[in-house]
Order: sequence, then C-alpha cells, then structure tokens
Amino acid sequence: MADKTSSFVQWRRWALAVLTAFACGAALAQWQWVDATGRKVFSDTPPPASVPDKNILKRPGSRTPALSTAVPSSGTEAAATSTGAAPKLTGRDEQLEALKKQAEQIDQSKKKAVEEQQAKTRAENCDRAKRAKTTLDSGIRIATTNAKGEREIMDDTSRAAEVKRLDEVIRSECGSSVN
Repeated sequence: MADKTSSFVQWRRWALAVLTAFACGAALAQWQWVDATGRKVFSDTPPPASVPDKNILKRPGSRTPALSTAVPSSGTEAAATSTGAAPKLTGRDEQLEALKKQAEQIDQSKKKAVEEQQAKTRAENCDRAKRAKTTLDSGIRIATTNAKGEREIMDDTSRAAEVKRLDEVIRSECGSSVN
C-alpha cells in the first residue's frame, strides 16, 4: 500500500511541476516599461501609446530585456560606455524628415491636381452657361421636354426664369469675368 501512496505522491508532484511550467509560460507574456513617474510597470497588456519605445524594457516573447535602465556603478564603466561606441544623437532623424517632406510634396501635388480639375470643370460650366444664355438672348424658339417626355415651347416667363438661373451660374462659375 505504501508503494501506491508514494507513486500517487510522485504523480501529484509531476502534475504540479507541469502546471507550474505552464504558469511560468504565461508569465513570459508580460510587458515591462517605465512610466512617466519613473516606476517600473509590469502588465500582460501593452503600454499606452504615450510611453516611448525607449521606456519599454520587456516585450512578450523576448527572453532578454529590450533596454537596460541600469546606470554604470564605476567610473571606468561609465568611461567605457561614453566612448565612440555610442552614436551621437542630433535630435533629428534625417530619414524621417525626408519621408515627411516626400509626403508633404505628394499632398501638395494631389491638392494641386484637385484644384486644376475644379478649375477645368468651372471653366466648362461657365462656357456652357454663356452659350445657353446667348441662345436664349437670340430670341429663337426653344423647345424643352417636360416630366412626361412631351415637347413644350418655352414661353416668356420660363425664358426669363432660365436667363436668371443662367446668370447665377455664370456669376458663380465665371467669377468676375461676367459679360
């Protein structure tokens, strides 16, 4: 009976070890960063967007910390780390600035293309309105089609209303070059 009890205890220890290993695996999926007040924060969710990348110490899946915040304790270590091994930071990222400038140029060219298309459309609308007004001012009979699809000859009141509408179109589309 003692043999069965010892095997049960061994099996329980083995099961406990397996469960502990799984629990430790979940602990590896931890984020670690330094918040704005200088405290280390441990979480299973990523840090907020306000935390810069340089303050993120550990990401899930990485075995070693991303950055070390330890300060060298001796003067020789400080001197070794401050030599030419570290690049000098200018505070400017030239590649980022070039990409920003390129994006601005693309935006400007898109805006210019839209403005040119709008100007072209306005010029075409202005030209059509002027030709239609010239036709109405000529006094010839003009036939229109009503909602039922029947032809109707334009009378003086509808002609005057159409001339008024065309004047508004000319004023809005042609700008100050109204004839």
